[in-house]
Amino acid sequence: MPNELISESSPYLLQHAHNPVNWFPWGEKALQKAIDEDKPILVSIGYATCHWCHVMERESFEDEATAAVMNEHFINIKIDREERPDIDQIYMDAVQAMTGSGGWPLNVFLTPDKKPFYGGTYFPPKPVSNRASWMNVLLAVADAFKTKREELEQQADGMIKHLSQSNHFGLNTNNASFNQDDLKLACSNLLKQADKDWGGFGAAPKFPQTFSIQALLKFFLVFQNKDDHSTDENLSETALKQALLSLDKMIEGGLYDQLGGGFARYSTDREWLAPHFEKMLYDNALLIITLSEAYQITKQPQYKRVIEECIAFVERELMHPQFGFYAALDADSEGEEGKYYVWTFEEVQTILKEDAALFMDYFDVTKEGNWSESPGNKPAVNILRLLYPLTEIATKHNMSLDEAYQILQNARQKLLTFRGHRVRPSLDDKVILSWNALMNTALCKAYAATGNIRYKDLAAANMAFLLQTFKDQDHTLFHVWKQDQARYPAFLDDYAFIIQALLQLYRVSADKKYLQNAKMFCSTVIANFSAPDGYFYFTPEGQKDIVVRKKEVYDGATPSGNAVMAQNLLELSILFDQPDWFQMSEQMIMGTGELAIKYPTSFGVWLVGLFQLIISTKEIVLLGDYQDTLKELLSHPIPFSVVMAATNSDENYPLLKDKKSTHPLAIFVCENYACQKPVFSLMELFNQLS
Repeated sequence: MPNELISESSPYLLQHAHNPVNWFPWGEKALQKAIDEDKPILVSIGYATCHWCHVMERESFEDEATAAVMNEHFINIKIDREERPDIDQIYMDAVQAMTGSGGWPLNVFLTPDKKPFYGGTYFPPKPVSNRASWMNVLLAVADAFKTKREELEQQADGMIKHLSQSNHFGLNTNNASFNQDDLKLACSNLLKQADKDWGGFGAAPKFPQTFSIQALLKFFLVFQNKDDHSTDENLSETALKQALLSLDKMIEGGLYDQLGGGFARYSTDREWLAPHFEKMLYDNALLIITLSEAYQITKQPQYKRVIEECIAFVERELMHPQFGFYAALDADSEGEEGKYYVWTFEEVQTILKEDAALFMDYFDVTKEGNWSESPGNKPAVNILRLLYPLTEIATKHNMSLDEAYQILQNARQKLLTFRGHRVRPSLDDKVILSWNALMNTALCKAYAATGNIRYKDLAAANMAFLLQTFKDQDHTLFHVWKQDQARYPAFLDDYAFIIQALLQLYRVSADKKYLQNAKMFCSTVIANFSAPDGYFYFTPEGQKDIVVRKKEVYDGATPSGNAVMAQNLLELSILFDQPDWFQMSEQMIMGTGELAIKYPTSFGVWLVGLFQLIISTKEIVLLGDYQDTLKELLSHPIPFSVVMAATNSDENYPLLKDKKSTHPLAIFVCENYACQKPVFSLMELFNQLS
């Protein structure tokens, strides 16, 4: 007999629709039931591609005896964190405050009025080490709710107070000032946390941390040829070296799908070998953005290849027929994490025959296997990765580089075809606005870097889909779409990321409709999300089903919506000459400046904003026959600029107003609307910019 989740569209909720637990979706029915029956609420939060969510479901939520206890003592609510990131943020912060750690599945107990008093993440079916069993937790919480109700209510009230106060933690509302020395200090602080051997930052588990890499790339662009050369190696070169090392090692490791393209969520080890195998749309979007910026600087063919392979993966496996992008692919198949992606020595030998030796040397396939975490007595398995350059492997096998490359390409295709017959990981086929907007920005950045017009066209098609399906009649937006239905009012990240995508799409297309939409949505954010301290709440004004309105300033798996909005406001203030929007941006960036300098791995997007504020923004205007020149201009790495291109002057846009040219194309470089004399070639433009 299915429970109340059977009517939901979320793949994660539907996974639990046949559990014996009497699950409810978050909503008025369940919340009112808790009040009417005076029962504590158990909120269990996860997502469709979460490995440990699947484990806890199998061990506990599918168990009849466990379900009976849950149904007797609690109102049980399941939440897809990707559908309701606002609720997830609130209760994740609460559990982290209670326990010092967080993660998914997130299991938190609430009073009937939605206030959290106890929680944790994964609980095993039997006690393990210092971790209580799920049944013990259920019985203890149920007993405490009956016998220590007043104490629990006081704890819950204190937690709500803490969550409200944490909105202001670390923000500096005084008039701070920063200079280029502060940027160098931030870069030094970032490099202190860098892994100089394997790239990335910190110890395992290692996440891509694309925001930190982008900050290093921006630092190189700003400070190249400006450092003190009395040191052995100047800071900007060190920054570039670490950024590229990080990208190279991720590309060479098991984090990257060496056959089908696309990056997994994170690596469980320092060397990027063994990933958590789920593939998220947003991770791939952020890595495509970063690789595109790296390719603009270096023109390294490897980065272009991976950009192309990642976009091909997204189109092949994550694209809706109407040009929206699905959320994710699961880590598990047939109940095992990574089973779809790993290989035995015998499999590779059987499939590739005479080409197997070369392939196995290049991709580190051995009889012993390279993944020590492969389960129990099963055959040793290998995660494909690159440890040696192809030139070295080709020489070892007495082949030319071209011959070895062609054999490997054919071998990859054979294995990819074979893999296609395996049981595939499940697809989370909901379409999330914020993640689609990140992918849209990625396509624009990829077009700018590579000049492949398909990427610009796909970005335009995706944006048309988003504006058609996610926009309400009053020009507000929804958060998620599935089965021809958009649901839940959009959150700050949705607005911030789509404004960013519209600005990027305008930059590469010069189509002013994108600019007008960006301005409109920015006004919506200011009207509906503004907080008294100058930042923005995560949720819109008037939302009634949450216990506190949170402000998110940290960069997490995706950028901070506040950080992206600060950059949006800065850019739009220039494009539309709105000084008040510039002041809002400046106040936000300055308010997080100290945090960004001290803790750059947690505030990478803010740090790039601080760079832009200190270095200032170039205003580049192309007037006349701009198409070919714009395409070439976009391929160059210009760290902080807005670009407007038009055939004629336009009174409605300050940067285009009163500009004329007697040449087929005139290029103006301005700063604070003060323009240099027009030039008529990109070479002259770059001389002005240098």
